[in-house]
Amino acid sequence: MKLDPTKLKDWQIAEAAEENGLRSASELAAELGLEKGEWSAYGEVLAKIDAAKVLKRLGEGRKGKYIDVTAITPTALGEGKTTTTLGLVQGLGRLGKKVIGCVRQPSGGPTFNIKGSAAGGGLAQVVPLTSLSLGLTGDMDAVTNANNIAMVALNSRMQHERNHDDAWLAERGLKRLDIDPGRIQFRWAMDFCAQGLRNIEIGRGGKLDGFTCESGFYISVASEVMAILAMAADLKDLRERLGRIIVAYSKSGAPVTTRDLEVDGAMCAILVNAIKPTMMQSLEGQPMFVHAGPFANIAIGQNSVVADRLACALGDYVVTESGFASDMGYEKFWNIKCRCSGLKPSAVVLVATVRALKAHGGAPKVKAGMKLDSVYTTENLELLEKGCDNLLAHIDIIRRSGIQPVVCLNSFYTDTPAEHALVEKTVKAAGARFAVSDHWLKGGEGAEDLAREVIAACEEKNDFAFLCDLSEPLRTRLEKQVKEVYGGDGVDYSEEAAAKLEAFERDPEISRLPVCCAKTQYSLSDNPDLQGRPKGWRLKVRDVLVYRGAGLVVPVAGEIKLMPGTSASPAYRRIDVDVETGKVKGLF
Repeated sequence: MKLDPTKLKDWQIAEAAEENGLRSASELAAELGLEKGEWSAYGEVLAKIDAAKVLKRLGEGRKGKYIDVTAITPTALGEGKTTTTLGLVQGLGRLGKKVIGCVRQPSGGPTFNIKGSAAGGGLAQVVPLTSLSLGLTGDMDAVTNANNIAMVALNSRMQHERNHDDAWLAERGLKRLDIDPGRIQFRWAMDFCAQGLRNIEIGRGGKLDGFTCESGFYISVASEVMAILAMAADLKDLRERLGRIIVAYSKSGAPVTTRDLEVDGAMCAILVNAIKPTMMQSLEGQPMFVHAGPFANIAIGQNSVVADRLACALGDYVVTESGFASDMGYEKFWNIKCRCSGLKPSAVVLVATVRALKAHGGAPKVKAGMKLDSVYTTENLELLEKGCDNLLAHIDIIRRSGIQPVVCLNSFYTDTPAEHALVEKTVKAAGARFAVSDHWLKGGEGAEDLAREVIAACEEKNDFAFLCDLSEPLRTRLEKQVKEVYGGDGVDYSEEAAAKLEAFERDPEISRLPVCCAKTQYSLSDNPDLQGRPKGWRLKVRDVLVYRGAGLVVPVAGEIKLMPGTSASPAYRRIDVDVETGKVKGLF
């Protein structure tokens, strides 16, 4: 069945594929060599995989070539990392390779807002699209509920400590935590973009209506619980990490954790099934592991460590994806995820588009939901050449990790041969591998050249090494990251951030945690308006957060919203149901 992405929406392509018949979960499980008891079917085509059982049987030895997909600095529309990930999986499949793809679970916020489902696009998608986009096997709800039971415990404890004396608490086996209402670190979660819930007051009413205090919501994928799900090695590690979450501080300045609230066990109980990756498939039938979905500008922006380790034990080639560009997603893959998982990449794919390169060359700003300027759909070599500075910066970032990237020009049907030739010339002059990939239009067939370049890159020896040693001071590590990855001149701290960092560096546990910088994804700098390859700037850190459960120290540069807002023209206006068939339409 030949489908034309230029005439059909993504949901129509996915629906046609599903009507034509997807591979069953049992067929995929057999192909992967999974045994009875290692997986559980969710209907005909979805399954949960018990990674712990599989890895116990197979051992921790790595089998597959491990490939990460990252990108240049994106426009507001994104440059197709997930689509390229799917295209590469399908291209490797067409070349006869046993390949598994690993991607994050989409958040309901972007799905119903502007960005869409993050299922890929065109003829390179994860299917079934409706299941992926609307809750899947319940992991997102589990993360949301685990987060919120901690908030329930916190507010309840504050109410009872206010209303009762120490003797009353002691009769119930409780010790006064003396929580400072002005230093609450945790918030409620929901998986929608709801700017009206960023800052709220709770507990209004009488003595029995909770503790009155300022609070708010973040989107579920920004919760520390989601970051923990992505980074945990197994259920035991998940349980331990959940107990380390700092939800508040006492009036004496001591951290108050979920373990102190005795809610960490209940949180883990909610997440027992969520620790298992969900098995889906590409449009061309290759297995895809979908698991976790942490924000990329506040957490690591990767699918889970569990999914990657599982895939590397089962497949010959494993393709995973890092959120945002290489300064954000790949840097965190390189220095946080790989350190946590023990896996090292065999190859790295750097996705670029003519559209993004023109934006970095000075073309009018790309705005989500607005019509593109004609410069993006007509040939303009001057803008394109100027914009290649950004591409070269990202090549250098990946090289700094000890790996020579494979640059993938994600082809749009409005690109011209001359534009492709200019990018190829630039990349080859820089000494990197290059391929044009037409996976959006042609699926795996269009990605075969990319797949061949990646296979060749996997056979080359690389010198992958972390940027810093965790014994180095936090301040030194961030300085090195800014200078050697982002291309800035150094770091300036607000008075509050400097004081927090100094305190963290005195803590023997926190001082050795990886640095996970939060900044804009739209520039190599901390200013989204600085395009290309900015020079002569310094990172301005206004706050430093600690996610002790996830194991991250997070310097915050600029205004990072943990609860996005819904636009004036959100996707939910176009999503509906065919009441005759019950099929969902309008997803993208």
